[in-house]
Amino acid sequence: MTQRFNNKVALVTGAAQGIGRRVAERLLEEGAWLVAVDRSELVHELQHERALLLTADLEHYSECARVMAAATARFGRIDVLVNNVGGTIWAKPFEHYAEAEIEAEVRRSLFPTLWCCHCVLPYMLEQGAGAIVNVSSVATRGVNRVPYGAAKGGVNALTACLALETAGRGIRVNATAPGGTEAPPRRIPRNSQPQSEQERVWYQQIVDQTLDSSPMKRYGSIDEQAGAILFLACDEASYITGVTLPVGGGDLG
Repeated sequence: MTQRFNNKVALVTGAAQGIGRRVAERLLEEGAWLVAVDRSELVHELQHERALLLTADLEHYSECARVMAAATARFGRIDVLVNNVGGTIWAKPFEHYAEAEIEAEVRRSLFPTLWCCHCVLPYMLEQGAGAIVNVSSVATRGVNRVPYGAAKGGVNALTACLALETAGRGIRVNATAPGGTEAPPRRIPRNSQPQSEQERVWYQQIVDQTLDSSPMKRYGSIDEQAGAILFLACDEASYITGVTLPVGGGDLG
């Protein structure tokens, strides 16, 4: 196993399950000092002598600031930030969304990334170095999740604009845009309400469109998603910034 993150401090949000958890596990395997953050207590399953495990609701700016301060107090620096919080809460045509649902989707899938980027900047700027990887989505061009797609479009714009502002000061900012991904059943559902028959139909339309849009006609694995994130976070990508890398079997989003 290569040690691309040996003695680097890496903070991963949304680390309790799915892509975020696998990124956190692989960072530990590659020698990182890990700060794993999630609003679920399941994040504490990542117990390790090189890990600081924190619960926080990163939809709130104050919580993002608290997490960055705690990470720096423990390890003295933050070399890598992986913003993984997000995910569509509902799946339905746009006309069926209520106002509060639209706001909730944007709050879930844009603001934690926006807030965490803002809160980590003072530490990375003082260091004169850092790598940020935001997790976007190819759903910026997809059906039945317009608010989520709009939020991830914001993540793409944040990535490009912040990269331009910070490239001359030692900070790289990139993103991956995952496509359909095979993952174990979610232990923490995004939406606690059971799906209606109509909602199951709408969700299946997302699955069908995702496969149809991918030239490879399959879902990716969690490790295929984590591998792209880790590449952009490591020093091998030292001449790459401002890029959103689609990881969707040829679906460019």
